[in-house]
Amino acid sequence: MSPFLRIGFSKFEMDPGLAYHEEVLNPYCVVYMKEAVDTEKGQEYKQKKPTMYPPWSSTFDAHIHRGRIMQVMVKDRTAELKSEAIVPLDSLATRCKKENGKMEIWLELKPQGRLLMEAKYYLEKCDAAGQTEGDPESELEREGLFALHARRGAIKQAKVHIVKCHEFGATFFPQPTFCSVCKEFVWGLNKQGYQCRQCNAAIHKKCIDKVIAKCTGSAINSKETMIHKERFKIDMPHRFKVYNFKSPTFCEHCGTLLWGLAKQGLKCEECCMNVHHKCQKKVANLCGVNQKLMAEALAIIESRQQARSTREPEAEIIGREGPVGVGQPGIVRALSGLVTATATPANKELQGVSWDGPADGSFTEVLTEEPLYAVPKKDHHPKLNVDDFVLHKMLGKGSFGKVFLAELKKSGQFYAMKALKKDVVLMDDDVECTMVEKRVLSLAWENPFLTQLYCTFQTKENLFFVMEYLNGGDLMFHIQNCHKFDVHRSTFYAAEIICGLQFLHSRGIIYRDLKLDNVLLDSEGHIKIADFGMCKENMEDESRTSTFCGTPDYIAPEILLGQKYNNSADWWSFGVLLYEMLIGQSPFHGHDEEELFQSIRTDNPVYPRWLTKDGKDILIKLFVREPEERLGVKGNIRQHSFFSSTDWKALEQRKVEPPFRPTLTSPSDCSNFDKEFINEKPRLSCADRTLINSVDQTMFRNFSFVNPAMARIAAR
Repeated sequence: MSPFLRIGFSKFEMDPGLAYHEEVLNPYCVVYMKEAVDTEKGQEYKQKKPTMYPPWSSTFDAHIHRGRIMQVMVKDRTAELKSEAIVPLDSLATRCKKENGKMEIWLELKPQGRLLMEAKYYLEKCDAAGQTEGDPESELEREGLFALHARRGAIKQAKVHIVKCHEFGATFFPQPTFCSVCKEFVWGLNKQGYQCRQCNAAIHKKCIDKVIAKCTGSAINSKETMIHKERFKIDMPHRFKVYNFKSPTFCEHCGTLLWGLAKQGLKCEECCMNVHHKCQKKVANLCGVNQKLMAEALAIIESRQQARSTREPEAEIIGREGPVGVGQPGIVRALSGLVTATATPANKELQGVSWDGPADGSFTEVLTEEPLYAVPKKDHHPKLNVDDFVLHKMLGKGSFGKVFLAELKKSGQFYAMKALKKDVVLMDDDVECTMVEKRVLSLAWENPFLTQLYCTFQTKENLFFVMEYLNGGDLMFHIQNCHKFDVHRSTFYAAEIICGLQFLHSRGIIYRDLKLDNVLLDSEGHIKIADFGMCKENMEDESRTSTFCGTPDYIAPEILLGQKYNNSADWWSFGVLLYEMLIGQSPFHGHDEEELFQSIRTDNPVYPRWLTKDGKDILIKLFVREPEERLGVKGNIRQHSFFSSTDWKALEQRKVEPPFRPTLTSPSDCSNFDKEFINEKPRLSCADRTLINSVDQTMFRNFSFVNPAMARIAAR
């Protein structure tokens, strides 16, 4: 016979007299069961069972073990409230037995509030099969016990630029800093430059392609230095000597000030380079060499060699988004591949060429490396700005910016307007991610299960995406209201998600952020995949990527293991999403990210007895940890027996009747969005004027875009 406690929480109260009492929004309980474990550091408490979310006035069973504690936390939807208490289960059981096996007490929480708790003491008996009434496995089957309560944000590994073995990352410089390449100040108040993680060399972002010195040490025996020695006789060690600087001086390697009153650093006797003592061994043997001029000379030589090898007339080398004058030869991407063309107005009908200049042809722009998407031409379309819209409600917000319900003044039609703060985009080095999101959204017009983009524009402070307004809400909102979806509803949503996901994969795009929050419903109840900021392009055939990104609960094990991956990661995330829809909880658990990631790498999800055979089978095949053996990568997921009743042809044409239709009263209805956002005033965040003035606006020169459908509306 094994003892256990049946526990329930029925009421939460804030401390009397606290002003915060009125601001508590939908408080809910979170329960962590922890076991005492002896470690080298002494006794520690480890969570071994899934985190529980018991609904109010419900009960759950907790077995009593020596050293087992229950950590109870109360949170609210804003994540502002976090009150907690720790209860030793053996002490609670002892108190229950003294009060005839049953008790009701107010549990005091820290730093504020109290919780009304009921507890009953039981002795369980084993049945013939060895199962017990309070078996922890059976706890998973109790309705609402592990319900999904909180939205989860995505994470992304900081972008690292590998150049000559340097590992450059976008960096915030809290003090004036010199660029080690061009020897000029790196201006700005945000992450305005790059710094090498290995040798601390600081450079402008614009100077990254001018770095010719290999990272770390003097690079005497490096491959690059040996080649330079043979071709250009570059092997010039510096002759550093300790120096007393009489005026403020900056290190020409890491770019920061040389501190101190005497012998602050070193000066080269030949080229007069000034460095910290700590930077001496990290400076390459390029005494007297101007890296910027040499890089430009090497680029000219390389371009001439390429021109000769391709037998093309010499032309100005055009960068990723660089302009060419009218009549100049350039390389444009057409359906047949790379072709030589003359950038005149007659060429504007070519697909894959993005035009963003005046209609008179005084400036045209050719994108030589953009993906081959059918992006409509833009030069004849009327351009929109934020003054053309009325902001009615805020639909969501995050560190990136905000999403608004916006009405176009001319037509009275409603759209979802996503506003990104430029300074945040630059500080996180996410300019390219923003451009990827724009390109994928433009591509979405070819598939009915992706959120469609109408236009993009910008102000000095913000970037704006104007998208279709999907007022049915997201799947997270709906699953919070009903705990889980029935099999028919889950199958329908899963099938439409597969259509959208396979479309992206067919275009060489990994989505990388599939979750309940990013699947929206339109007014009819069909799904639309949204938020393409995590997408990775050009992932065709055998391509692999290694960026650590995604929402923690949905990240595939190969990403956590640091392996290179392809679209297999999306099918793992799809498995997590399907599990949540069918069962109403996450398949993997942990008190923190470390425990959660360990669970994803090693644990097998629990499948309740009431789950259908087909439902369990498809989940098991989606949770295969070998990426190449996972369903979706191996085999045809559409042919799995879970989708035996699905008419895929009708589904792709949106002819299948949705099992659920959102309740809507008008085109501007916001009832399917979280109230915490809707109740806030719809206004753009104000940015620091000095900070915005430091932003390099040329980074966003190709952002503006107008879809023909929006152009026709705006022109009325």
